[in-house]
Amino acid sequence: MQRSHRIVLAVVIAAAVLAGRHYLRDDGKEKAVSVTSQASNAPVAPSRPRTWRVGSLTFTPCELPQPHSGLSTAAWCAPLDVPEDREHPDGRRIPLRLAVIRSSAQVPLSDMVVFLAGGPGQAATETYPTIAPAMAPLLAHRNLVLLDQRGTGASHPLSCRNDEDAGAGSDSAESHGFDADSVRKGAKECLDTLSKNADVRFYTTTDAVADLEDVRKALGSPQFDVIGVSYGTRVAQQYVRSHRSSVRAMVLDGVAPNELVLGESFAVDLDAALKAQFARCAADKACQARFADPYQTLYQLRDALRANPHKVSFRDPQNYASVQRVLSEYSLATVVRMFAYSPETAALLPLSIDAAAHGDVGPLLGQAKLLSGDLGDTMDGGMQYSVICSEDADLLQPRPQDKDTILGDTMIEAFRAACSVWPHGKRPADFHEPLRSDVPTLLMSGEYDPVTPPHYGEQVAKGLSNSRHVVLKGQGHNVITRGCMPRLVQNFLDKTDPKALDTTCLDRMGPVPVFVGFNGAMP
Repeated sequence: MQRSHRIVLAVVIAAAVLAGRHYLRDDGKEKAVSVTSQASNAPVAPSRPRTWRVGSLTFTPCELPQPHSGLSTAAWCAPLDVPEDREHPDGRRIPLRLAVIRSSAQVPLSDMVVFLAGGPGQAATETYPTIAPAMAPLLAHRNLVLLDQRGTGASHPLSCRNDEDAGAGSDSAESHGFDADSVRKGAKECLDTLSKNADVRFYTTTDAVADLEDVRKALGSPQFDVIGVSYGTRVAQQYVRSHRSSVRAMVLDGVAPNELVLGESFAVDLDAALKAQFARCAADKACQARFADPYQTLYQLRDALRANPHKVSFRDPQNYASVQRVLSEYSLATVVRMFAYSPETAALLPLSIDAAAHGDVGPLLGQAKLLSGDLGDTMDGGMQYSVICSEDADLLQPRPQDKDTILGDTMIEAFRAACSVWPHGKRPADFHEPLRSDVPTLLMSGEYDPVTPPHYGEQVAKGLSNSRHVVLKGQGHNVITRGCMPRLVQNFLDKTDPKALDTTCLDRMGPVPVFVGFNGAMP
């Protein structure tokens, strides 16, 4: 398809030259300019820069690079900076990366779509490729705004990630076991580095909401169609609460209720998702015959590693180099959690656990290295600390009842340890109150989501009088690109009538069959 487009374009350009016309772009629009068919000795005037004026902003063409990839996304970018501390606007200002993916329409609709990334710590411009298939139908009539939340991407990032130690399965403190002192030391070292040019108290959700409203006003005050994914659903709800008139419609994918204390229920939510996913194996004759009880096998493996963490070797799936890592109950929990996020990797989990239980850790840790690399490349840990330490940490309580789950209580203890040294920003008094609004809203959840399960979506929908919550069978975390969801999102934004939305196309969805061998689900 792309090659045929280039051929057609070449023919059009050749025809234009033969006809004695050049096509230049002025302010983003195509314009025909007459020229003589004979060569001229007159000096050629330099071409005008391509610009696009929107509100008070001047956009120019740009490329949004994907981390550790030669690929990029064509967009239009404009410079924008904001006060780091809004109570002292004359102080330090920080640059934000603002990009717009332009609609293919000659005259787009006045409302603009805004994508709010997850994490906390992911950047909209860097994670956009993962949801681009869902956004494609929307570009037919609307412009799409990508704003890297402050502290992420190219918006004054708060990143202390060590590339050599990044990712689950690395030979780090997490692999050997949880050590609160090491977490505190690492957080303090990160803080000392970042404090040279940032005050980390001002990188919270509340600050991001104010930035987003500044962007809207700079764009000429259009209404926004807000699409939040995972942690982005928290940002979306807080934005609606503060700026209801700015929002035309809202889409929430992988819903985090305002009442949720981030980190508090990670262990129980993962355990519930694993039980539900592994129950499929018991109902499948081939899977049951091959693996018996994957849930039991997982916990037997965990107990063995708890008693005897040890070094293992496997081949790096990207370069086939031999890699040695310490496999412990903590690294196992991290890997299993990553596998549970998507239906494709969840379908591999019983097979990978069984292989590891029999001494072959390659399938489990090799896939984990791919997953953790993708995540680590788009996550800014300092910004995550700024959000959680300001908004959730004081509400986190020890949960000894979670100690025997696969994830255990270490994430809560890790956040509490880091936040004991990390400065805290301000949290509005009503921050954790449920959102009550009439904004048209489409909420979506995956049946087996291990971090924002469907009952979270139901909880938020109770406060939204003009909303619809759909649950996608067999799916995991973040479902906006799955099946017919892109078309449903487009239909919803066109009509903003969630209750009348025809969702029967979702009935055809289901889980990925569990792999009983590396050739697939068949024995």
